[in-house]
Amino acid sequence: MSRPPRAAAGLVTAALLAFAAIAGGAEPLRFVDLYEGSAPLGLKFSDTATRLAGRPVVMRGFLAPPLKAEAAFFVLSSRPVSVCPFCQSDSDWPMDIVVVYPDTGSSAFRSGSTPVEVSGRLELGSKRDPDTGFVSQVRLTHATVRLI
Repeated sequence: MSRPPRAAAGLVTAALLAFAAIAGGAEPLRFVDLYEGSAPLGLKFSDTATRLAGRPVVMRGFLAPPLKAEAAFFVLSSRPVSVCPFCQSDSDWPMDIVVVYPDTGSSAFRSGSTPVEVSGRLELGSKRDPDTGFVSQVRLTHATVRLI
């Protein structure tokens, strides 16, 4: 039996995550539940975030202005922001933002003043975006966005 192409596997994963969110399989996650404090090497993820890593979650917040218009991601913030809320280094990573990699078609949501609900798979740990060089600590992948 041959493996499905990578793109097809990604679409299947995205569809399953979307279905899980619709079916109630995505667990709610709040910004305040991401970290439990600081450690000598930076912020320490909470037990809740660690337990949910790799699983579908739902978060509510506001979309921050994009880093670049053509970026494949956007930033979800706990509050409305009018300027870029993050720094170039993950050592200065704010505790109230999450990078969101939407599924195709979700990138039309770019307004920062309207609350949104984002469903996606939670990823934790330092990661550099290959196209922009942006370094993140928390990401939602295969995400869908809806206005609330």
